[in-house]
Amino acid sequence: MRVEQLGDGEPIAAVVGGIHGDEPCGVRAVERLIEERPTTEGAVVVIVANERAIERGVRYVEADLNRVFPGSAEADEYERRLAAEIADVLGDVPTLALHSTQSTDRRIAFVDAIGDRATRVCSRLPVEATVEADGKPGGHLSEVARAIEVECGRQGTDAAAEHATDIVRAFLGAVGVLPGERAPAGAMPVFRMGEAIRKRPASRYEVFVENMTRVEPGERVAAADGEEIVADRPFYPLLVSADGYLDKFGFRGEYAGRITESGEFVREDRRAVAGD
Repeated sequence: MRVEQLGDGEPIAAVVGGIHGDEPCGVRAVERLIEERPTTEGAVVVIVANERAIERGVRYVEADLNRVFPGSAEADEYERRLAAEIADVLGDVPTLALHSTQSTDRRIAFVDAIGDRATRVCSRLPVEATVEADGKPGGHLSEVARAIEVECGRQGTDAAAEHATDIVRAFLGAVGVLPGERAPAGAMPVFRMGEAIRKRPASRYEVFVENMTRVEPGERVAAADGEEIVADRPFYPLLVSADGYLDKFGFRGEYAGRITESGEFVREDRRAVAGD
């Protein structure tokens, strides 16, 4: 783990990249921030997390780092020990964690629960939606830190790295570290993460739905070796892809409401269509 601090004094924010070694966008954004060393109001901790996995270009070495928080300093597995080290460094400061995905080019913020702080910060990020994860799928960084985790775009693309850089500066502006980067609040839909869409072992997987676009009962969702999954109720696909996960296609979501242009969360009828 590489840890650096920009600015003097006790940190008031943190940025983490490289939790997964095959998601280079966050690493590139963090390294760019370290190289540029902008003048800050208050200190920010920046972390390149899973260096062993990054060097090998794999998601993880022994255990998925973003499934094992809070970790343990006494654990046998490397990532479980690393999780405990990261938690110690972060403490209780607002934290941005950068990810990328195989499921969509769209930029999505994930928070454990919608609240005033998360809503205010997310409203100032260049993202298209916010998802209330509600502790799913478990073991995430948000279990030990005041974290907003952002999917910055398609895994391995230059676009995701550029998005990550923009998101870092917007986050630091939103929390007051880079006040000159503070963006106006923007409106966006909010979804609530639900149950996983499981997939069985197969040689070929297909997905027929668009992420964050409402699926109606009877629509085809996905298939494993031609065996189709059909929706039995309305939902919004979240992080759905053919090959992003070993044991699931992604998640069923509900539409929960909107963050308004004033940065406030307004809960709406979850059966409503979120501007598809």
